[in-house]
Amino acid sequence: MDKTTFALFIGNRGFFPAALLAEAREELPRVLKGLGHEVLMLDAAATRYGAVETPREGEIYANFLRENRGKYGGVILSLPNFGDETGAIAALKDADVPILIHGYPDEMDKMGPAVRRDAFCGKLSIMDVFNQNGLKFTALKPHVVSPTSERFKANVDHFDRVCRVVNKMRGMVVGAIGARTTAFKTVRIDEVALQRHGITMETLDLSDIFARVRAVDTGGEAYQAKAETLRNYTSWVGVPDQAFVKITRLGVVLDDVIEEYQLDALALRCWLELQQQLGISPCVLLGELNNRGITAACEVDVGNAVVMYALHHASGEPAIILDWNNNYEDEDDKCILFHCGSVPRALMAGPGHIVDHAILANAVGKGCSYGCHVGRIAPFDFTFGSMMTEEGKLRFYLGEGAFTEDSIPSDFFGCAGVAAIPQLQDVLLHVGYNGHRHHVSVTRGQVLPPVREALEYYLGFTVALPQKG
Repeated sequence: MDKTTFALFIGNRGFFPAALLAEAREELPRVLKGLGHEVLMLDAAATRYGAVETPREGEIYANFLRENRGKYGGVILSLPNFGDETGAIAALKDADVPILIHGYPDEMDKMGPAVRRDAFCGKLSIMDVFNQNGLKFTALKPHVVSPTSERFKANVDHFDRVCRVVNKMRGMVVGAIGARTTAFKTVRIDEVALQRHGITMETLDLSDIFARVRAVDTGGEAYQAKAETLRNYTSWVGVPDQAFVKITRLGVVLDDVIEEYQLDALALRCWLELQQQLGISPCVLLGELNNRGITAACEVDVGNAVVMYALHHASGEPAIILDWNNNYEDEDDKCILFHCGSVPRALMAGPGHIVDHAILANAVGKGCSYGCHVGRIAPFDFTFGSMMTEEGKLRFYLGEGAFTEDSIPSDFFGCAGVAAIPQLQDVLLHVGYNGHRHHVSVTRGQVLPPVREALEYYLGFTVALPQKG
């Protein structure tokens, strides 16, 4: 996943040494590029020392941002010395991206007037005036930090993840393919609430999807490419040829719909019409989409598609939609998370294989629902979450856990893993009492802090943390 391009802002206050500014203009781009980030920086001749102090210099920097709109995803405001609050506000009041405020540390052997920085105090002043102006910003521990330190590297990593979530969620488009399954009132969603928070929901009828599937040319380039992708994705031993053909056709159609509607994510009605009319299940296709970074949820759970999208961009890894499904023995802090097979291969413990849907076969008959991807979820630390709409608001919960190497019976259907989640019983009570879904979204890595900051602070959503710290 591409890292955020940063616009670099160098703050200045004339009482303090100018030599510190030149050092920062050389050091910060070098460090950030070493961390994989592209950097945009005001020309050194555009203002005094290429920094910003006065309101006029702030206007010059604001124009620089306007000229580069869309080329950067966050601003790093760095204070080599105390910095000036008024110039910073003039420069950044319309930045419309997350802003990280960074201050250089003083050194005990460099405290004389010719070399001292006082960014420790200046950062507090900048934060104060930003608050007065209602301008949001990110400030991390420690209060001041050297750009060459590991702690600065960690701060940039956090801020990068915040920027990715914020920028991707703004203007997000999610597709609801098929109506909500009547029995699953648990995935109801308020489309207008989503729109008022900048998320557009496009809806498509399954009848259109079925017509498109039947029209796919099996001799065409798109079909042949999709067939090759799917053959290499997992084992199809024992799957009837006709089922593979229909799954491949559906895969072509989903790709076309994603392109046509410019979808960032989708949620698909996955039963029972697909089984009754096409004789297949789409699980493997959803997993393959997630595996290549296109967020895809099942059971028309648009809310969790939104969460998956946020988690994916925070972690840089695929996300999964899973059921809170089974207890694990009598262990309070473990459970089995499962779904029928939409887990991306990158998060599986080993190769999977395609089977008939053993549960839906009870309703539609055997041989009518091939497409489930059976396997096990690999052990890894994860961040989890879910989202619902309520009274016009978007309400999330977030937490952290880990998939373990604990065994699951060999006859367990679908793709599952044993999850160890601290205070799991409190999490489940929170889910139940607050009307959240029976689904939960998961991604590899513990990225809760940047996800929370992006969703709650920058985007204004409601975020709960049911794991009491």
